[in-house]
Amino acid sequence: MPNPKMTSRVENERTLVLERTFDAPQAMVFKAYSKAEHLKYWWGPRGWDVIHCTVDFRPGGVWHYCMKCMDKNQGQYFGMEAWGKGIYKQIFEPKKIIYTDFFSDAEGNSNMEMPSTDVEVELVDVGGGKTKLISRAQYATKEALKTVMDMGMLEGISQTWDRLEEHLATLK
Repeated sequence: MPNPKMTSRVENERTLVLERTFDAPQAMVFKAYSKAEHLKYWWGPRGWDVIHCTVDFRPGGVWHYCMKCMDKNQGQYFGMEAWGKGIYKQIFEPKKIIYTDFFSDAEGNSNMEMPSTDVEVELVDVGGGKTKLISRAQYATKEALKTVMDMGMLEGISQTWDRLEEHLATLK
């Protein structure tokens, strides 16, 4: 079910663009995206907890995390772990974070059988203490984008950003 708070569109058949405005200042949203002590509270879809999160927030640094399904109502996913790794390319505080996202294992080895994503997170101060988050996720091919869309990525990001909104409210 689409989230009315988030818009999505596909550009050039392989770039997914997502947008949502948060009721929080730009610097606060940037901090939530850049520090492990914040990411562990909101990253991932509902029912999944971050059980491992390290962040070396600098160009060339690595963000390594694991989400675990803790919701018994999610059936076959209950107890499953999903490891990921981001490698930061560029950081423009507090406006933009550019990184490549990989599926990985517990040791941080990238799973090259799964699509990687070049991600650009742009945070736009729209005034009134609000921030528009624009995420551009580019895939190598339209088939790679289809693979992650078929995995439920759009719903997962929608739920993740709902959790981000809830976390930001606790920081005010």
